[in-house]
Amino acid sequence: MASSNFANFILFLSLSVLFVNIVLVNSTSRHALINNQKGFKVSLKHVDSGGNFTKFERLQRAMARGKSRLQRLNLMANNLVATTTKDDSDIVKSTIHAGNGEFLMQISIGSPSETYNAIMDTGSDLIWTQCKPCKECFDQSTPIFDPSKSSTFSKIPCSNKLCEALPMSSCGDSNCEYMYTYGDYSSSEGFLASETFTFGKNSIPKVAFGCGNDNQGSGFSQGAGLVGLGRGPLSLVSQLQMPKFSYCLTSINDDANSKISSTLLMGTISNDDYSNIITTPLVKNPSQPSFYYLSLEGISVGDTRLPIKKSTFSLNQDGTGGVIIDSGTTITYLEESAFKLLKKEFSSQVNLPVDDSSSTGLDLCFTLPSNTNNIEVPKLVFHFEGADLDLPADNYMIADSSMGVACLAMGGSTGMSIFGNVQQQNMLVIHDLNKETLSFVPTQCDKL
Repeated sequence: MASSNFANFILFLSLSVLFVNIVLVNSTSRHALINNQKGFKVSLKHVDSGGNFTKFERLQRAMARGKSRLQRLNLMANNLVATTTKDDSDIVKSTIHAGNGEFLMQISIGSPSETYNAIMDTGSDLIWTQCKPCKECFDQSTPIFDPSKSSTFSKIPCSNKLCEALPMSSCGDSNCEYMYTYGDYSSSEGFLASETFTFGKNSIPKVAFGCGNDNQGSGFSQGAGLVGLGRGPLSLVSQLQMPKFSYCLTSINDDANSKISSTLLMGTISNDDYSNIITTPLVKNPSQPSFYYLSLEGISVGDTRLPIKKSTFSLNQDGTGGVIIDSGTTITYLEESAFKLLKKEFSSQVNLPVDDSSSTGLDLCFTLPSNTNNIEVPKLVFHFEGADLDLPADNYMIADSSMGVACLAMGGSTGMSIFGNVQQQNMLVIHDLNKETLSFVPTQCDKL
C-alpha cells in the first residue's frame, strides 16, 4: 500500500488568514490595467479570522456554511427559482444564487473612497454592496456606502448590455433595477450603477456594481457585499477584461494572530514557466455559464483506482451533475455513490479503528492512538482530464490529538460535486479563460 507520512497535524479546519493592504501593479486607470495585462494582487482574510473561535468551533462553522452552500449550488444547477413577495402584493420569482463564501477581500468604492470588506465568490458574477438610502439593510461593521457623497457615481440605464446580463432586472425611471435571491433566503435588491473602485492607492473607474438598498437575511453578515469572480459579463474578471486570474490559499493553521495571508492575483502571472504545473480543461455548462466545471475521470486511494462509473461525475445535458471547483466551499463533496466507494477503500487502508461517535460533522473519522503525532494514510489522487492531482496528506486529513480523532475532509452529495478549498490549499490555482484551462501549481502560499 502506497502511503504518505502525515506528521504534526493537530490542527482543525480553519483556513484563518489575515488581510493586508492591496497592491496594484503597473496601473493607474482601468484602461492602463487592461492594456498592460499585469493586474493586481489582493490579500485575503478568512471570514472567521479574529473571531476568537476554538479550532473545533471554526470547524463547525465552516462545515455549516459549506453544507448550506452545497445546497444552494445544487439549486442553481437545477435552475430553480425562489418566490418572494414584494410590497405585500406582487409575487416575484428570481433565480437562486450561491452567495456567501469563505474569504474576504478589501475594496474601496467612490470618490472620495470608502473601504469595505467584501466576500470573494468564484461561484457568482455580480459585484454589489449595500447603499443608502436603505429600505432595509443588514448590520455591517463599516458605514453603508452613500452614493450622494461620491463624484464618480452614476446609475446604469436599462439600455446598457450589462443590465441585459442580469438574470432578473426591471426598469425604474429608466434605471436598471436588479434582485438577487440566495438559497438561504437572503436577498439583495437595488439598482445597477457605475463607480470607481480603488485597490490600495490605485483606482479603476466605471466598474458596474449592484447598489443594494433592500438587503435581507443573515447570509452576508461577514462582509459588506460580494465580489463575483465567475465567468459571466458582470463579474470583476469579465469587466476588467482580464481572462487570467489565480488564488493561493494558505495551509490550515490555528494561529489567529498569524501574519500569513492567502492571495488573489488578477491578470497575468509573473512566471508561467512552472516545471511542476498540471493543467486540465475547463468545461462549459450552458445552463450555468458562471461556474468553473472540471472533468473528473476517477479517484485513486493508494494503488487502488476506485471502480467509479464513468458517468458519475459527468455533466448532464440538462445542466445537472458535473464537478465544479469552488473557493467558497470548505471541503470536497463527491456524488454519494463515489463517496461511499472512497470511504470504504480509505477505511480499509488506514490501520486505525473507525470512530463513529465523532461530533466533528465529518463522515469518516478514525481513533488516534494516544501520545502520537504520526500516522500513515494512503495517497489520494484525483484524476482530472489530462491532470493527475496527487494531494498532500494535509489537504485531505484533519486531526486533533487532544480529541483523539483524525478525519477525512470530504463528504457525500446528491447531484453536483464540488472540489473544495481545503483540497486546494498551498496550490496556485490558475484560471485561464483564453485557453479554457485550469492549472494547479504546488506553492508555499505564505511565501507568494
